[in-house]
Amino acid sequence: MNAFKPVRFVDVALEGNFWRERLETVLTRTIPSQHVQLGKHGILESLTLPNPAPPLRYPRNEHDFTVQVFWDSDVGKWIEAASYALSHRRDADIESKIEKITDDLEKAQAPDGYLNCWYLQREPDKRWTNLRDNHELYNLGHLLEGGIAYFIATGRRRLLGILERYVEHVRQTFGPDPGQKRGYCGHQEIELALIKLYRLTGERKHLDLAAYFINERGRQPHYFDHEADARGESPRGFWAKSYEYNQSHRPVREQTKVVGHAVRAMYMFSAMADLAAELNDDSLKRACEVLWDDVMASKIYITSGLGPAAANEGFTEDYDLPNDTAYAETCASVALIFWAQRMLHLDLDGRYADVMEQALFNGALTGLSRDGEHYFYSNPLESDGRHSRWTWHTCPCCTMNSSRLVASVGGYFVSASEDTVAFHLYGGIATTVHLSGNKVFLRETSTYPWSGSIRIEVDPEAPAAFTVKLRIPGWAQGAAASVNGESVDVKSGTKAGYLSVRRSWRKGDRIALELPMPPERIYAHPSVKEDLGRVALKRGPLIYCVEEVDNPGGCVQQLELSREARVDIEERSDIFDGVVILTAAAQRAEGEDWGKSLYRNTPPSVTVCKLTALPYYLWSNRAKGSMQVWICERDQPRASE
Repeated sequence: MNAFKPVRFVDVALEGNFWRERLETVLTRTIPSQHVQLGKHGILESLTLPNPAPPLRYPRNEHDFTVQVFWDSDVGKWIEAASYALSHRRDADIESKIEKITDDLEKAQAPDGYLNCWYLQREPDKRWTNLRDNHELYNLGHLLEGGIAYFIATGRRRLLGILERYVEHVRQTFGPDPGQKRGYCGHQEIELALIKLYRLTGERKHLDLAAYFINERGRQPHYFDHEADARGESPRGFWAKSYEYNQSHRPVREQTKVVGHAVRAMYMFSAMADLAAELNDDSLKRACEVLWDDVMASKIYITSGLGPAAANEGFTEDYDLPNDTAYAETCASVALIFWAQRMLHLDLDGRYADVMEQALFNGALTGLSRDGEHYFYSNPLESDGRHSRWTWHTCPCCTMNSSRLVASVGGYFVSASEDTVAFHLYGGIATTVHLSGNKVFLRETSTYPWSGSIRIEVDPEAPAAFTVKLRIPGWAQGAAASVNGESVDVKSGTKAGYLSVRRSWRKGDRIALELPMPPERIYAHPSVKEDLGRVALKRGPLIYCVEEVDNPGGCVQQLELSREARVDIEERSDIFDGVVILTAAAQRAEGEDWGKSLYRNTPPSVTVCKLTALPYYLWSNRAKGSMQVWICERDQPRASE
């Protein structure tokens, strides 16, 4: 397992326009507006344990479940996102809001350290009786990640201390010893938070607790069966019908197919990869690799969306990737980025970075609007215009997942070991790393993802020998590179997707990297029946879609693109402060001459038109209308009438 560690996002300055604009929007609009929504919907009030408890805002469903049981997690994710923002720019108002939340949590905490506001207020006698459904450990995980982020950003430890007390209560409650519950959470997340706490404090007990939760999962006799029996319920009455839903159907090392709820799976796999790295556990690493291959072979949308079904917010069968009903939850793409980055740091292999980038640009970013205050929960690849962004959601998990990712995105760009620095993403950043005992300033300059022309300044304090690794994306055919104007052999110097340049570096050394970005046509495996006879357009890391606002004249599902049609690029400064669109000569099937007939024995007439495609992550930011990623393709253009 490799020795690379990501350079922390606080040590990476975003200088390129693409990410700087997204970050500024999150700092100034998204995070403040999210706090307003948390207050408006009663989530902040719930922390004060009002007595008597107010009526439920979201009544229990047919499974006797209300989303209010995981309101604590929404607060935790907001604190985490807001703290990442504070790491970029201190803000007294945001800090006062976090301090108020800390006050409320401190007052709510039980003498034994327990801290779950739903149970403390409404069901104090039912603590730890339904781990399968009610998210107590999941809530703690997100609160803990928020407390860690706030401490790192400000040095204030009060919130983290409150949560560490809760962790100690959990440590006493769960485990293999006599008198302990041998349980684990139905929604994985606590494991990731505990590993972060271990890395912050160096206390091995936190890593051991995370390992316990992962290792215990799926063992027989099944804990969720035991728990249901204790509640007086039949385990066979579980609404999801199978423990595949929460990936506890078998021990994690025995799982070979990705099943169930997509976000839970991605969080669990991320924790498994973390533990593989920390414990040098080859069995966990191999399990992650098998599961990764399964996702990539038959379960991932071209946009990096995961989980086609709303029923389980997750996976169904191999190659089941419908477009108009795709669930593809934003949280799942964010969590895929977490997993991909961790796999990348087990083996510095560009295939993981390729997916990390794909999910970042086409999955996670899609969930947040340009104005920073509207969201997608599900992300279909086709719409008749009825799918639109919302200002809030009954389950607002995706809102803060989007903001915490963007606020910390700098942490995904660069990694370093003792004598090597690796660039995974491009887009205009500056950072300083320590290599071979030397402080080295690095600046990557580009307008990526719009252009593949990349320049990197390498300025060590003193001359030193070390290696610079540059990711050559899998889509970049014919990449070229040079150092101080001298050509580098990219083909022979690239291994596992990274070009290695080792030399004695001096101040003023400059690397030039050219990643060609011609428009591409992408086709799906024939087993993806919804995409047969269709083509998707891609350029660089970006997947494109056709949207009705750019293609007037009717729904975009009537557009047809001939296989011979040339696809051109066009820079448009009038759309979202500057984007690159794709255009092509196309045709549109017409129905005006059909009268009242539903069927006939001759095909529809067509009119020639210009097809305009926009990056998928930008759709539904303007007028409502139809949208499509997979476009009907014909071998030959049909004669227009």
